Amino acid sequence: MKLLEMHGIYKSFCGVPVLEDVPLSVKRGEVHALLGENGAGKSTLMNILTGVHSRDEGTIYFDGEDCQHMTVTQAEKLGIAFVHQELNLFEDLTVWENIFLTREYTKAFGRVDKKRMVEQAQAFFTRMGVHLDPLALVGDLKISEKQLLEIAKALFFQAKLLILDEPTTSLSQNEIAHLFDMIGRLKEKGISFLFISHKMPEIFQIADRYTVLRNGKFVRTGEISEITPDEITALMVGKSGLTNDIYRPRPTGETVLKLEHWSGDGFADVDLEVKRGQIIALTGLQGSGSGEVLQSIFGCRAVDGGTMEVFGKQVQPGSIHRAMRAKIAMLPGDRKENSVVPDMNLLENMYLAEHTLSLGDFCIHKRLENQRFDHYRELLHIRMNQPADSILSLSGGNQQKVFLARWLNTNAELLLLDNPTQGIDVGAKAEIYELMLELAASGKTILLSTQEIPEIYKTADACAVFYNGRLMKILAHDEVDEETVMRYATNANEVS
Repeated sequence: MKLLEMHGIYKSFCGVPVLEDVPLSVKRGEVHALLGENGAGKSTLMNILTGVHSRDEGTIYFDGEDCQHMTVTQAEKLGIAFVHQELNLFEDLTVWENIFLTREYTKAFGRVDKKRMVEQAQAFFTRMGVHLDPLALVGDLKISEKQLLEIAKALFFQAKLLILDEPTTSLSQNEIAHLFDMIGRLKEKGISFLFISHKMPEIFQIADRYTVLRNGKFVRTGEISEITPDEITALMVGKSGLTNDIYRPRPTGETVLKLEHWSGDGFADVDLEVKRGQIIALTGLQGSGSGEVLQSIFGCRAVDGGTMEVFGKQVQPGSIHRAMRAKIAMLPGDRKENSVVPDMNLLENMYLAEHTLSLGDFCIHKRLENQRFDHYRELLHIRMNQPADSILSLSGGNQQKVFLARWLNTNAELLLLDNPTQGIDVGAKAEIYELMLELAASGKTILLSTQEIPEIYKTADACAVFYNGRLMKILAHDEVDEETVMRYATNANEVS
């Protein structure tokens, strides 16, 4: 039996159509994958379903009810919950306060019943197997814990349909397995899921059916068991062949980065040498130290031992400005927390890093800035309207391209890319991979932190595998495969 039916959904903004005659149906107790490139219309369709946007045409039926004028309040009452990729939590409130916000239990005379809410939150976490402290401050939680809190918050009030937008982005493999186990148990109780992800292995592991959108139009729906990852990719981008290996070897130059006995918060005794024009991937299980090393090189994580040389000159750690002056740039993994400046437009967001380096300049050359913006817009294929538009007007993938332009604009020679394709569709990923190879060929040096082995094989000359804060092995390009990387990432070699 169908829980959700959407038919003939049309939506346009300022006369530009973004959805044209789109259908979507979800059965009770199923996981339905909603697929498409960034800008395909997935978010707009979900915002219409949850009452954030009104539709121009079309019908919505949920749990047998005709939803003629869907609002956010009505969607919540019907049991529709949207867990966004960009987490929506109040960092200065506790876990239990975030769960019960605007739904607080009260005692006599309107007093808040804190004890009851804390006890119920703890009992719920225990039933769900979620290890969270209701009294903990959300700002002190890890990103993975915040992600689980968002999902638990939606489940606490008995949602019938959960929309999960890239829910595994910040989760470790164990946490992903736990989440999928939780989804499986909830499916048996009749709860349905709309699962939005660009990770094909996860889609084929968890989804029952799929719907593909492209350029605001419906492409195909069907059983996940009756299609292959390559076929889905072709439907999403309108062409095939994006899964081919695009790696191209290239000559390298002098040593750009040299770490000796590099130790700090989350890593220890790391020796690493990277040459001009190389792309080196840093990988390992979540918390292995690979991402922490990247952050320490940029000066945003504590270092308590070892030395770092850039172009043969020693650079003192612990200062982002010092790293920037040494021609080091970093694209952080958490786009919302560490890249987006919502009150600035596209041009201002792109020029933020360069303005930090040129604080001594007498004035800003607006014409030159616009010229350089147009250059990176074309180079990175950024889909946008005007430089004066809000950064929030772009999809996540196009935002990421603006932030990559931000750092390229500083003329940095060493690029630290922390999960640069996180939340980006397959088409945009291919563009980022090509760009990385082109930058390396032009003489830029790249350190790439990622847990996606196909991404490493498509781009990296070598792969540094970390386990428990230690660099276990550096694999050449031809040695990289899932089994070999996982063997070192789990320290299975020593066990065997």
